Amino acid sequence: MADKHVKVRWTGEGDRFAGGHVGGPATAVDGAGSAAPSPMDMVLVGLASCMGIDIVMILQKGRVPVEDLDIEIEADRATDPPRRFTSVSMTVRVVGPSEEQRSKVERAVALSRDTYCSVFHSLREDLDVRIHIDLG
Repeated sequence: MADKHVKVRWTGEGDRFAGGHVGGPATAVDGAGSAAPSPMDMVLVGLASCMGIDIVMILQKGRVPVEDLDIEIEADRATDPPRRFTSVSMTVRVVGPSEEQRSKVERAVALSRDTYCSVFHSLREDLDVRIHIDLG
C-alpha cells in the first residue's frame, strides 16, 4: 500500500481541477492560476507549508515564542519545457523571538531544510534555494 494516495478530477472547465488525498477535502487547482493556484503554485505552497510546520514545532519545543510566522517565496522557472523551477528565494518572517533568539530561529530553519521537510527533499538536488530570515 502506498504512503500517500491523492486524486484529481477535471471540473469540466478549461484546465481546472479539484484534488486532494482520497477521502479528504479537495483543493481547487487552475492551470492558468487565475481562478485558483496553479500546480506550480501548489508546489511552492507545499514547500512553504512544510517548512512552516517544522519551524513552528521546533521553536515551540525550544520554548521560543512564536506570535506569527509567514513564508514568502519567489521562484524562477526555466524558459523551455518542462519549465521546472531553477531557483527559489524564501523569506521566513517570524514575530515573537527576540534578536537574542535569532540563532534558535536559524537553527529551526536549517533543521527543516536539511532534515525534516519532505517537500524540500522531494525537489531536485540542483535547485538553488536561498532562505532569508526576518524577525519582524
